[in-house]
Amino acid sequence: MPKRIVDRYEHTVDGIVIIDVAARRVEDLYEDFDKTAPYHKKDLDEDLAYYLTECVREIGRVDFVIRFMFECYPSEEYMLRVRTSIHKFFIYQRELELGAMNKMLRTAATLLVIGIIILGLSLWLNHLFAVESTPSFLKTVFAEGLTIVAWVSVWEALATFLLNGPQHLVLIKLYRKIAEAPVQFQPPSEPRSGGADAPAGS
Repeated sequence: MPKRIVDRYEHTVDGIVIIDVAARRVEDLYEDFDKTAPYHKKDLDEDLAYYLTECVREIGRVDFVIRFMFECYPSEEYMLRVRTSIHKFFIYQRELELGAMNKMLRTAATLLVIGIIILGLSLWLNHLFAVESTPSFLKTVFAEGLTIVAWVSVWEALATFLLNGPQHLVLIKLYRKIAEAPVQFQPPSEPRSGGADAPAGS
């Protein structure tokens, strides 16, 4: 990880990266359409979720904490709600990504099985037609067409697995890291030394 990227963030006394989030109120962390739901069941603001995800993606494997600062320091109850919201939201995102990966694996496996079956059928037909002295043009085209379809299906299965699989794994690991990250709160009066801030509540 290039040092210049990590240096953009403030660090704790222990050298842990701080991802700063500044907002006016706790309510600004959540989507407007879900204002009546309990905080632990609310969807986080889209910009905030994107900001946290991209920050964690940017710093890589470095340990980090998420630090919130509001205009009015929240009560213990609100701090607990925010911590619970962050945890539950990203655990849910991880579960969604796991479901998408499982669906992708099932699709890849289905394509692979279909491809192998069609390939076996095409090889059998080619062998069957080869014993004929003069196989018809249609038979030859049909057998060759099956071979092409079989390889397309097999390669599609491999491409789906190799291209999409790593992306799902990266996001699953990313969401888990955010869900398990420590969440801190800083009183507005305390000085800060230039950590990266999210545009929450702006």
